[in-house]
Amino acid sequence: MFTGIITGVGRIAAVHDLGSSLQHGKRLTVQAPAGYLDDVGLGDSIALNGACMTVTSLDAAAARFTIDISAESLACTAGLSEAGGEVNLEKALRAHDRLGGHIVSGHVDGIGQVTRFEPAGESVELCLLAPAALGRYLAFKGSITVNGVSLTVNRVRDLPEGCEISINLIPHTVENTALRSLRSGQAVNLEIDLIARYVERMLAGAPSLKATP
Repeated sequence: MFTGIITGVGRIAAVHDLGSSLQHGKRLTVQAPAGYLDDVGLGDSIALNGACMTVTSLDAAAARFTIDISAESLACTAGLSEAGGEVNLEKALRAHDRLGGHIVSGHVDGIGQVTRFEPAGESVELCLLAPAALGRYLAFKGSITVNGVSLTVNRVRDLPEGCEISINLIPHTVENTALRSLRSGQAVNLEIDLIARYVERMLAGAPSLKATP
């Protein structure tokens, strides 16, 4: 479980194939900020651009760790298959931590496309085209996770090709996350608000629990 509050920006230092076919995944070596791995152990969860991954090896002194990502996960995410790119990092939530963003599972629900990333006053306006299937979960002033960052939706517009949303990024968010390198046309990982999943399930008329006599 995560909160969408980025705790570091890393870089994919190397990508190695785990097999010779498209059915095989990849092993990523990630360069983290200095000291970032001091409290991390093997098997811990770290979200990379919003996708929950397991640490398979680490060198805390060099601030490097590896994760194995399956072919299926690669097909369902963006920005995790090429070396050199920046990635947002967040360690798994601890029971005593503050919930600064919103409840984030680290499971990518769909791939969005940046349609606008331009200054708007002292901030930056980020517009995304989300898949039409996710449109029902997106609401004005609701929460969405973009490449692992918890953000607030400022505008929603349903279009034939999908659902367009507008987000205002304050300077702090731009400066301290990998969102700063976004460009128009770029693919991003999206995770909808977890609460919206349960609301849809309840409204769908799932059987309710009845007390046993």
